[in-house]
Amino acid sequence: MKKILAVMLVLVMALAAFAGCKTDKPAAADGYEIAFVTDVGQLMDKSFNQGTWEGCEQYAKANNKTYKYYQPANGENATDADRFEAMKAAVDNGAKIVVCAGFMQATALTQAAKTYPDVKFIFIDGWPLTDGENGPVLENVAGIAYQEEQAGFFAGYAVVMEGFTKLGFCGGGGGTNPACCRYGYGFVQGAEAAAAVKNAQVEINYSWQYGESFSASPELQAMAAGWYENGTEIIFACGGSMFSSITAAASANDKKVVGVDVDQSSQSDTVVTSAMKGLSTSVVWAIGKFYEDKWAEIGGKGISLGVADDAVGIPTETWSLKNWTVDEYKTLFEQVKSGAVAVDANYPEDMSTFAGEHVSVTVIK
Repeated sequence: MKKILAVMLVLVMALAAFAGCKTDKPAAADGYEIAFVTDVGQLMDKSFNQGTWEGCEQYAKANNKTYKYYQPANGENATDADRFEAMKAAVDNGAKIVVCAGFMQATALTQAAKTYPDVKFIFIDGWPLTDGENGPVLENVAGIAYQEEQAGFFAGYAVVMEGFTKLGFCGGGGGTNPACCRYGYGFVQGAEAAAAVKNAQVEINYSWQYGESFSASPELQAMAAGWYENGTEIIFACGGSMFSSITAAASANDKKVVGVDVDQSSQSDTVVTSAMKGLSTSVVWAIGKFYEDKWAEIGGKGISLGVADDAVGIPTETWSLKNWTVDEYKTLFEQVKSGAVAVDANYPEDMSTFAGEHVSVTVIK
């Protein structure tokens, strides 16, 4: 009798555990239909991942859709296989549309799009993908990129007009991330344009060191602190969670920071302005195309969003600049939009070759 009761108790416990799993994690048919696969770094990085995720959340909550995020295994050391497994998990959990953030997703995303042709994928900071080098374009992938050079231009112009003349740029991706490269090149161009107006000389330290994984690190903080101690007044922190290392160094040295991707002024009182792109807004827009049966308008295409789409800029609601006004910024914005002021997107491989009359760039390797 005791043996029978013991067996029954085990069965009851097993059934209870099974029921608990089913409640906590719905089966694919009832699962999460909007999915987000993160870039390297943390989900709530107060920057790229977070801005993209908030777009997924915003659409899902407004339209009563289920949603979930997936982080590839192994963190900053994630492989293409890890990224594909995260996408596979999303599809297995019922995803109808998967938002993938970051240029490093390309290889895994190509595999996922071919494996799951009925699922739609949004490739943020991406481009159209093909089935093989010369194969057809994958129509279930929409590539969305941004004209970050324009946002960087506004930030560089703003800080020089504010009076800063010793600037820094710390970028993520090791110099291989096109978005960060465009941000940095735009920042230098903006500084040059403003310095010409003021007839000033500006110095910029420029580095990809310690930013390959877009993560905070003691090494990055030490480098930023060294810059500040040697006269740098403000650093453009361009790379996700790198932001926390730069702001820590700025706080310790009573210096300033330029944020990236989203308005980061609420995260640290060291932030003067931020070079932004409309991550959440564009994600909402792209997901909407799927649910409105208008996927053909973006599927298989590469979309580049900039000032013409009001998709890049610097924040005005949290404006703290004292020597340059919102109205002056709006005038410059319209000049860039009209083409009266040109911002070059074709960044050089070596920024030390930048030939400015008012800006000198020192590349730190």
